[in-house]
Amino acid sequence: MNSLLEMKHVVVNFFSYGSMVQAVRDVSFTIEEGQTVALVGESGCGKSVTAKSIMGLIKKPGKILEGSQICFDGEDITGYSDKEWQKFRGKECSMIFQDALVSLNPTMKIGKQIIESLDNHAVSLLKEEKKKQAIEMLELTGIADAGSCLQKYPHELSGGMRQRVMIAIALITHPKLLIADEPTTSLDVTIQAQILAQMKQLQKQMNMAILLITHDLGIVADTADKIIVMYAGKIVEEGNARDIFYHPVHPYTKALLGSVPRLDKEGKQELQTIEGSIPDMTHPPEGCAFCGRCPYAMKICQQYMPEEVYISKEHRAACWLMDERAGRRKIYNG
Repeated sequence: MNSLLEMKHVVVNFFSYGSMVQAVRDVSFTIEEGQTVALVGESGCGKSVTAKSIMGLIKKPGKILEGSQICFDGEDITGYSDKEWQKFRGKECSMIFQDALVSLNPTMKIGKQIIESLDNHAVSLLKEEKKKQAIEMLELTGIADAGSCLQKYPHELSGGMRQRVMIAIALITHPKLLIADEPTTSLDVTIQAQILAQMKQLQKQMNMAILLITHDLGIVADTADKIIVMYAGKIVEEGNARDIFYHPVHPYTKALLGSVPRLDKEGKQELQTIEGSIPDMTHPPEGCAFCGRCPYAMKICQQYMPEEVYISKEHRAACWLMDERAGRRKIYNG
């Protein structure tokens, strides 16, 4: 597979009232063509800011710092003009936001909102052809009476149907990459599963890559080819689903997994909680940002940032416990 997206040492800061929030700190990863990558972490870890940087949606007081590279199809897009970004968004890369009711225009019918995407990127199509494509895309997302849906307003639809409409809007132009930012947060578990299954099916039909942003490891187990765990603006672990779920090495990844209910365990389970809170990102720690909450923290964790260690070709983590000099490494991994 070829690399569709390459994030290289991306840094995003927000400047306000004499302070600087370090939202994304030296983030690097790749997404291959047709691959599903999940970006996981608790609220405030930098997931959504990372996604918005790919879409060129970082506005003042935010700034992508010099030296950051976001390469799409081999081209660095960080220096795009407003006109180039307009061409890129929707056509090359589309995004589904968290709350469909907020994201959709409440005063505009569904059909017009879908066709609006085609107006921006397929101006040569006739009006009837655009309507036909809108109906076909709604049907692909699992809406049965698609023709009738075109004439409705967002408030007339259920949460699940609104989310399917958002997917239709994002995919009507057949983008190469779909960014889904918490696409199932406000939906019940059954609808969540349906939406994720629908996205996977459409991905295969369109040969599209997906970047799934979520705080819930439970929904990515059967969805993601690769999982990236973020904490305090940095990637702490990355690997395939088997690596992350069966062989996690970073204490934060283990803590996230411990907070997810397991169906394969009998009887009552005590879910793990992560004590403490995310550090102040105006003054992040000099060392590992998780050390204040980590039960395995050592003195060096407070003083120096750990380097990334490759456990296997696809599995990497940034933790001092993986250093050969760490006396607790065998105990921790055992």
